[in-house]
Amino acid sequence: MTDSAITKIVIVGGGTAGWMAAASLAHVLDADRISISLIESENIGTVGVGEATIPPILKFNELLGIGEREFMRATKATFKLGIEFSNWGGVGQKYIHPFGDFGTDIEGIPMHQFWLSQRQRANYQYSLFDFSLMVKACQLRRFKHPEYRNPKSVYAGIHYAYHFDAGLYALYLRQFAERKGVIRYEGIVKDVQLDPESGNVKSVILDAQRKIDGELFVDCSGFRGLLIEGALKTGYNYWSEWLPMDRAFAVASEKVEDPIPYTKAIAHEAGWQWRIPLQHRNGNGCVYSSHFLSDDKALEKLLSGLDSRPLAEPKQLCFKTGHRRKFWNKNVVALGLAAGFMEPLESTSISLIQTGLARLMTLMPDKRFSETTKSLYNRRTIQEYEHIRDFLILHYVASKRNDSLFWKHIRGLKLPYSLKEKMALYEDAGRIMQYEAGLFTPSSWLAVLHGQGIVPKSYDPLTLRFPVEDVQKRLDAMRNLIARAASAMPMHIDSLQ
Repeated sequence: MTDSAITKIVIVGGGTAGWMAAASLAHVLDADRISISLIESENIGTVGVGEATIPPILKFNELLGIGEREFMRATKATFKLGIEFSNWGGVGQKYIHPFGDFGTDIEGIPMHQFWLSQRQRANYQYSLFDFSLMVKACQLRRFKHPEYRNPKSVYAGIHYAYHFDAGLYALYLRQFAERKGVIRYEGIVKDVQLDPESGNVKSVILDAQRKIDGELFVDCSGFRGLLIEGALKTGYNYWSEWLPMDRAFAVASEKVEDPIPYTKAIAHEAGWQWRIPLQHRNGNGCVYSSHFLSDDKALEKLLSGLDSRPLAEPKQLCFKTGHRRKFWNKNVVALGLAAGFMEPLESTSISLIQTGLARLMTLMPDKRFSETTKSLYNRRTIQEYEHIRDFLILHYVASKRNDSLFWKHIRGLKLPYSLKEKMALYEDAGRIMQYEAGLFTPSSWLAVLHGQGIVPKSYDPLTLRFPVEDVQKRLDAMRNLIARAASAMPMHIDSLQ
């Protein structure tokens, strides 16, 4: 180890972001040479609304060597195969955004292109969603683990994530991290000391004048951004012009039925509501724009929409969608809400923490804190945020709703060019190009574009070299196989048992 190597890492803030950082860094780095400290206060609550995840969470747990059964018992988790969107395309309409692909490609051409061509050439009547095993499993409330050892099996293509109690997950990771040698300090940060020459954060001062020195600091202090903003004045890029949601109420409610293997996202006149099934309770929330709905009306909407008795007083969250102008500034890396906020419509918050950590470990610095390294980290992270931003905007602008001032406002949005181009490609011939390093696959884009009623004018002309009769047989065989496979899966509740 050279004199320039990092030996002290300080994480400011606990919660899901802080303890994910502590657990992964402690697991990957040499504990004999690098000390990792985490500062948090039990007097400062966490947001705690993120209870739904997307499939990359499996890789995070796998990296740490966390067994699924132990993890699910500790966090009261259930399985998640997708998200059901109700009232988005129009009032009374619903569809499921599944994890995983629609059918299988035919000679390198996406399956949905054959479905589109068959609709126009032969008036094919079956739904595109009949070609998703995850959609059929959600509708039947079934679940099965992927059969990775049998790549030819229809079950090899299963993708899933979890619903879990974020507070219990943070506690589980805290115990994991402390076993790995992470030192936890209970206290509130009162002051931050900067190095007068470099401008880097040198130490944080806690109550009773306790001083914690560090070399690399990870800011997980939530919206306040104590280091990235409070000390370094990094600045923030706001996306309210495209995503006007700025508030939410969240509350847990009693469990009333066996949990389903998907999240629910239900649009209303000024935003949307979520329902997340855990083993022991349900998570509920109402996301809204305060310009179009009052706090009192939003709270009333949340409580009137519950399926069961609330277990606590609803918690309000105020936010501005967007991100820090730099995620890595000086010797501070921001994660979680300290880095930015993307509304939880597609359950991306925990995944963004995960990818930020993966990027940090790939670009682990020494005390020089190379500008080249920080620039690459920031550029890649901004790209990721922008790709997610576009996908979230799509849910709103693809709607045909015009029944409230909010939805009328949405219809007048001027779109980012990147999204405008993506929608135009699909509207022209059903083409969906993968974003470079994009979190969401073409199948996810297809689910939302098609689910909300956007109909392409044409289709890929390469499909024309296949006779209509042959395509019909292949599609029917694919659809029937998926239907049989879904029906043969165990019930979700049985899989949890």
